[in-house]
Amino acid sequence: MNIKEAKEELKNIVIAYLAKDETGLPMIPEEHQRPVLLMGPPGIGKTAVIRQVARELGINLVSYTITHHTRQSAIGLPGIVHRTFDGRDYAVTEYTMSEIIASVYEQIERSGVREGILFLDEINCVSETLAPTMLQFLQFKTFGTHKVPDGFVIVTAGNPPEYNTSVREFDVVTLDRLRRIDIDADLPAFREYAYRNGVHGAIMGYLEIHKDRFYQVQADTGRKCFVTARGWEDLSDALRTYEKLGLPVTNALMGQYLQDPETADDFALYYELYHKYESFYQIPGILEGQVPINPELKYAPFDEKLSLIALLTDALGAEFRSYRDRQHEAEALVNTLQQYGRILKQNQQEDPGRILEDLIREKQEEREQKKRALMLDAEGEADLIRLEKKLKELCRELKVWNTSGDARAAFEYARGWFAEEEEDRQESIRETGQHLTNVFQAMEAAFGEGQEMVLFLSELNAGYYSLKFINECGNEEYYRFNRLLLLKERNADLRQEILKIMDQF
Repeated sequence: MNIKEAKEELKNIVIAYLAKDETGLPMIPEEHQRPVLLMGPPGIGKTAVIRQVARELGINLVSYTITHHTRQSAIGLPGIVHRTFDGRDYAVTEYTMSEIIASVYEQIERSGVREGILFLDEINCVSETLAPTMLQFLQFKTFGTHKVPDGFVIVTAGNPPEYNTSVREFDVVTLDRLRRIDIDADLPAFREYAYRNGVHGAIMGYLEIHKDRFYQVQADTGRKCFVTARGWEDLSDALRTYEKLGLPVTNALMGQYLQDPETADDFALYYELYHKYESFYQIPGILEGQVPINPELKYAPFDEKLSLIALLTDALGAEFRSYRDRQHEAEALVNTLQQYGRILKQNQQEDPGRILEDLIREKQEEREQKKRALMLDAEGEADLIRLEKKLKELCRELKVWNTSGDARAAFEYARGWFAEEEEDRQESIRETGQHLTNVFQAMEAAFGEGQEMVLFLSELNAGYYSLKFINECGNEEYYRFNRLLLLKERNADLRQEILKIMDQF
């Protein structure tokens, strides 16, 4: 299965393992809750989907790469304690708590959440001395004499032997204690993930043209050459940062992430062309409706058309993501201002500015607590930081304006401030909608209803943020072309069905 399917499968497993019956006992008895083994090539996102599942379910995640551990760190160190049996004293060996088990308890204390995932990576690369310990762990969920706390699901991951010479093949006894999920590298699944996470348009355009270069591992040659999904995503972060800082993007940079010389050189050439097309076709002008797409592009190589579509999709994608961020910010501001109003009403003699400062401090402390508890991803942290910045901006304005300490007047000022923020947000929504309309109209003028329009619609339909914007804000041009193309597809299917019927006679 692909990584998206594996994520849904893993999520269902965790939900089922954590489910309780009417007596409060696990619906699947603990002794039958087999650890999960995600088996697949390196760099396809196994660790990423485990993080996503934990975050979406609101549970803990404790991660370890088991190859970094010795037998002693896994099961603890021995010590001598004294015990009395049948009236006689004995010196007995007792192990300290495993570092891994201790980390699970520490995470429970940090988060206040008793459920979670204990993730052990590279499970099939453990040393010979640690292998018996791992079998005991997989069977009884214990390291030494210490058990994984109730409410934690064990998930492991490993690479097939063709990708890693350190792999130890599991025997039937071990495999019979696992739920194994085999995962393959899959470009369509990666594209859906990539659109959600803002992977660079040049990478998306290149992979549309060169699908065979998405994932390559040649471990049997003298020099290991490989390109992975992780490599493409990390390169995307580097490209966007270098572009923003005005740093030179070199072939060497490509090779640091795409560790196959042929692919790295080929992508470097494409990246250079991609930015030439960006300048030549004046992408900002197309979005503003001021520059048409040259009709001659209809006769250009297909690679060039794909590059233009990638550029347009990337530019619109940034606006769609901004829509999501500002919508989340507006919702959070509404909730916070309602809370502010309630506090003002209860403390009308207090200084409104100081009350807001206290509220901001609470928000900061909540964010820091979630961060310490490892239950905050980058997007969630960015959301909270944006909210705090907006509240600080309001606080500064309120202090300048409100010298009387009037709680009612302060709240009315805050409402007016938010109304202005909301009007600005609505204007940006209208602007993004107009940009989308302008691109549709430019595409129609240049390509009509051809395959280029089909590809552009496919890119929009594959994007989380683009669909979110369209579903919530609408766009008549999108609806028009989507209906037309769906109708054409249906008519084509009908023609094929009629031809099949006619062939029978």
